[in-house]
Amino acid sequence: MTSRTQIPDTVTLYVPFRVVKRGGKKEMQLPEGATQSQRTDSTLVKALARAFRWKRMLESGEFVTIAELAEREGIAPSYMTRVLRLTLLAPDIVDTILEGRQGPDVILARLMDGFPEEWERQKKSF
Repeated sequence: MTSRTQIPDTVTLYVPFRVVKRGGKKEMQLPEGATQSQRTDSTLVKALARAFRWKRMLESGEFVTIAELAEREGIAPSYMTRVLRLTLLAPDIVDTILEGRQGPDVILARLMDGFPEEWERQKKSF
């Protein structure tokens, strides 16, 4: 079977998107209304994992103070305290983050600035 139409040497494809910086990384952002596949934020997931690990280490008595644990981990106690706050997120918000379904504005830098402690208020702001 032969084809009578010529196949072009070059095909040009136009894809509408813009590049934005999120948490120090560049990311493609699709236009409003475009569907995007789920994608986990590895930086945020890693911070959540560290927070819950540190919480477990403190609760088990392995370390008595945050300062002691921070020294062992080689980080500043103030940073550790801010990361530990992530353990106060509502469980369904944590699940949403782990599944990559959080909104584009839910990034580690924003969460490190603080969020409401009450779960109902968290859900309204996320």
